[in-house]
Amino acid sequence: MRSITSRTVAALAAVLVVLATLLGSGGTAAAAPAPTSVQELPKVLRVGTEGVYPPFSYHQGNKLTGYDVEFMEALGRKAGVRIQFVEVPWDSMFAALSSGRIDVVANQVTKNPEREGLYDLSTPYIETTGVVVVAEDDDSVKKLSDIKGKRAGQNLTSNWAQTAKANGAQVVGVDSMDKAIQNLRQGSVDVVVNDKLAVRNFLATTDNPGVKIVAETDDKSESVLAARKNSGYVPVLNKGINELKADGTSQRLYDKYFNPKAEPITDWKMIRENAWPMAWAAIKVTIPLTIISFVIGLIIALGVAIARMSTNPLAFLPARLFISIFRGIPVLVLLLLIYFGLPQFGWKLAPFTAAVIGFSLNVAGYGAEIIRAAIQSVPRGQWEAARTIGMDHRTTLRRVIIPQAARTAVPPLSNTLIDLVKSTSLASAILVVELLRQAQIAAAPTFKFFTLYSLAALYYWLISVVLSFFQARIEKRVSRFVA
Repeated sequence: MRSITSRTVAALAAVLVVLATLLGSGGTAAAAPAPTSVQELPKVLRVGTEGVYPPFSYHQGNKLTGYDVEFMEALGRKAGVRIQFVEVPWDSMFAALSSGRIDVVANQVTKNPEREGLYDLSTPYIETTGVVVVAEDDDSVKKLSDIKGKRAGQNLTSNWAQTAKANGAQVVGVDSMDKAIQNLRQGSVDVVVNDKLAVRNFLATTDNPGVKIVAETDDKSESVLAARKNSGYVPVLNKGINELKADGTSQRLYDKYFNPKAEPITDWKMIRENAWPMAWAAIKVTIPLTIISFVIGLIIALGVAIARMSTNPLAFLPARLFISIFRGIPVLVLLLLIYFGLPQFGWKLAPFTAAVIGFSLNVAGYGAEIIRAAIQSVPRGQWEAARTIGMDHRTTLRRVIIPQAARTAVPPLSNTLIDLVKSTSLASAILVVELLRQAQIAAAPTFKFFTLYSLAALYYWLISVVLSFFQARIEKRVSRFVA
C-alpha cells in the first residue's frame, strides 16, 4: 500500500488535537480553593459516602438516607452550608478525597494513627465496636481468636479487615458489607467482621438472615469525619458535632436508625419500586455513554488504522504503540488512571467525561485493528482499478476501499459495541451511576441481589437485542457495495 499522505497525517493529528482538547475542556473546574480561615467551609460541602451501607448510608427508593446522611445534613444546617453527597465505593473513597473529588468523608471512618497522619480527622461522632458474624449453622467460632485460619470477607481498606488479619484470618476482599454478608451466606467466606450497629440493623430488618453474631471485638471503633490534610475544616466540623450532641440530635438519630424493625419487602415490590429507576439509569447514562464512547472511539480507530498501514515510521510506530497500550491496559485500570490519577497533574474531569475518554480509547485500541484487517481484506486490484481511472489515494480509500471494507468490519465492530454496553458497568468505580450501580444501590438495604441483578441482566440483554437488530440492518445496507 502507498505511504500515508500528508492530508491523512494532518487528519490523524487533528483527531489527536481534538482528544487533547476534550481532556482539557471536558473536565470540571479546578479544585475548590482551601478555606482562608480555619472557621470556614465551602458554601457547598461535597460529602463522600457509600450509599450501600445501611443503616449509615443507603437508599430508600431514589432518596439517599441513613444515619451519616441525616447527621451531615443537620451539621450542614448548623454550619450554614449546603451538603452535596457524592456516592463513592469505599475502596475509592480516600482516592476521591485526596484528588479533590470530595471535601469530607462521612462513612463510618474509624480513627487510627495511620489515618491521623494522612488526613484531618474530626472528634468522634459515634462510637461502636466490631462483631464476628458467621453462618447460622456454624458452631466452630465462639470468640474472636477462633477466626484464625478462617476466610474473612472484608473491605480491604477498612479497619475491620485489619482486625480480622491481626487475629489470623485470611482476608478476602469485597466491595461492601452487603456483599460480604452475601458471600458468607453462600459459603464463599467463613466469617465477617464488621460494625456492630450495621450488623444489628441487618439482622433486625431481614427475614431469615442466615447469619448470627457470635462475638464482639476487643477494640472500640470511634467514627470520625475525614478531610484532606491541612484543609482547615476540622474546627468547624468539631463545633457542629458538639452542638448536635448537645441538642439531642445525635441521640434522636441513634434511636431512629439503630433500633429498627422494618416490614419485610417482597421480590415483586422490589421490582415495582426499582424497574423504572433502573431503566432510567440505562436511558440517561448507560446508552448515551455507550453511543458517545463508540462514535469517538471509531473516529480515533479509523485514523490509527490508516496510520498503522503506512510505511512511514513516523505514522505507523505511534499507531502501533497506541494499539498496544490501549489494548493492553484493562479498561477499569484506565478509568481509574484518568479519573483519580490525572488530578495529580492538574487535569480534573467530570465522572461522565472521564468515562467517555476511557471507553473511547479502549474502543479505539481494538477498533483500529478491526478496521485495518477489513481494509486489507479488499483485493489489491481495487486499488489498481481506481488508480487507472484517475483516483488519488484519499479518494480511492473513501469511495472504493472503505465502503467494501465496511461489510467485513461491521460484525466485529458490532461485537465491540455490545461489549461496550456491558463494560459501562465499570464506570461505577469512578462515580458514574449507571444501570448496574443503580441495581447495587437498590439491593444493598434488602440483600435481594438475585432479583435486582436479574432485572439488570434483562435490561442489558434487551439493549443488546436492539443493537443486534440494527447490526443486521447495517450489514444488509453495506452489502450493496459488494458484487
